[in-house]
Amino acid sequence: MRPRSTLLGSTVLSFSLLRFAFPSSAVRRSSLLPVAAAALLLGGCQSTSSQQDGPLGTWADDPMREAPPITRGLDAAGLSTLLGAELAGQRGDYRSASQGYLEAAQRYREPALAERATFAARFGNETSLIEASALRWRELAPQAEAPNRLLAAFSLQRGDWLDSLEQRIDIVEAGGHGDLTAFAEIAVAEEAPLTLIAQQLRAHLAQPNADQLEHHSDVLLGTALIEAALGDTAVAQRRLDQVALLDPESAALWLVRARLALETEDYSAAQRAAQQGLELAPDDVRFILLLAQAELRLNNISAAETQTNALLESHGGNQDLRLSLAQLYLEEGHPEPAQRLLQPLIGQPEVPNLAYYLLGAITQAQGDTDNALLYYRQVSEGDEFVPARAAAAQMLIEEDRLLDARAFLRIERMRFDSYFTELVMLEVQLLDETNQTEEANALLDREITRTPDDASLLYMRAMRSWEAGEIAGMEADLRQVLRTDPDNAEALNALGYTLADLNLPGRLQEAFELIERAYEADPNNPAVLDSMGWVYFRLGQPEEALPWLESAYTQIPDQEVAAHLAEVLQALGREEEARRLIEQIMQRTNLHPQIDDLLKRYPELTPQATP
Repeated sequence: MRPRSTLLGSTVLSFSLLRFAFPSSAVRRSSLLPVAAAALLLGGCQSTSSQQDGPLGTWADDPMREAPPITRGLDAAGLSTLLGAELAGQRGDYRSASQGYLEAAQRYREPALAERATFAARFGNETSLIEASALRWRELAPQAEAPNRLLAAFSLQRGDWLDSLEQRIDIVEAGGHGDLTAFAEIAVAEEAPLTLIAQQLRAHLAQPNADQLEHHSDVLLGTALIEAALGDTAVAQRRLDQVALLDPESAALWLVRARLALETEDYSAAQRAAQQGLELAPDDVRFILLLAQAELRLNNISAAETQTNALLESHGGNQDLRLSLAQLYLEEGHPEPAQRLLQPLIGQPEVPNLAYYLLGAITQAQGDTDNALLYYRQVSEGDEFVPARAAAAQMLIEEDRLLDARAFLRIERMRFDSYFTELVMLEVQLLDETNQTEEANALLDREITRTPDDASLLYMRAMRSWEAGEIAGMEADLRQVLRTDPDNAEALNALGYTLADLNLPGRLQEAFELIERAYEADPNNPAVLDSMGWVYFRLGQPEEALPWLESAYTQIPDQEVAAHLAEVLQALGREEEARRLIEQIMQRTNLHPQIDDLLKRYPELTPQATP
């Protein structure tokens, strides 16, 4: 099992969109916007939270009027805390105000105090205080929607998809709107653990009277989106048929219908669904984008350009939208319309990096390698810098110009010293892909000799040593990283995990101490949580291991963590749970070597075949 790392991965474009749900909004995390992301950004999301009148909100009534009896009454300390919080809020010290109200809420069990603490923390942008206050608010008022909405947003920010979903389902079951369709859109775009999300949604839908809840249609639509992404298109279609009976005028219904039709390659149906949605919501840009995409798939290029030109005109030629639309045309295999969209940006005082990147891709698609190279080289420092160099080098390699590709990367390392490490790692990766492992190793050794304290290059070489079974070489490089950076969580975790996984005699305590230091440096890293659970198991303490592994699996439900968790469950005599977990992983992917290895050692955990 490989120590988890953050080595340079795929160099293709990646896109992401994160929605902070309280207040509800779409926040762009990348300059590279896909169609769905652009639509969400432009369309926005409706917030169901109420706005407060003043900077700290307004009191509906005296918060202490209905407070339960207390043994000592509002003594000097309690009064001082409340007055201090109120005065702090009035002078704009929201952190102190939030801390004061939260302290009072802990003592007096009054939801209004926790609510006030939450609003103060929000105005002070104090993340930890917002979450702590919201947790107390939910504890004191379990049926309140606002704290659940806040906590769902925080879980989403951390990448804890299942916890965010649980908060949203709680909102639905309390009669509120959980925004599950929007959540599902983000989950699909972000490559979240869709199988586990689908299981949780289906479990909710299977509950008695779930179909009687006010926002049942939203749950059905969100579930259909997830199921369609998983390839369960027939099931997803049945969900949509149910929504059509419940709420036939729902614009969201036609949005999902259009996306499902695109997924199943029924482009005429996608076209009709997008047109129907536009009739219901003429200002929703998502329908215009979906209609353009359907027209492109039907090869109606002029119709698609009509749609996208109208969209640009209605948004004043928005630069980000123009870039996103150009990318849409390029991804659909139509470089000429993409080029027409980008032309107005050329010659401006500041041409966006993404424009140069896309023009490089367009010119490359037209077979003009040298001009494509010029465009790629004009991408300056920023998010697109490394992808542009990767695309250029890969283009040269595909033209049997490996020496030119290597010379290009060497020159770029000299031009952009701040990208030295990333460009070395990129060249190593490209050499590996062309089966020139010895050249890759020689390059890495040579550059580490020149920069002996480069932690990223040392870590990369350590992982390559691990793959080759050279544990001593791996340990030497990781020790070098830790000499210059004793709190490097990645190196601490990799070395500690390796020692624990190999179960080397006399070194388990050392492994535990290394992982403990990694946890102190990065307590929210799920890879570290997995390592902590695994080292506890190796130390013969499966009860201690279980919560660590459960927490890790919630955040990264992959087969490696699942194999660890299943083995611990087996050791605790919970074989049926282990078997269900293994079955989930095997249903999700056809390749599961860690699970296969586990089943060789514990054949009794093999899931029973369904008749």
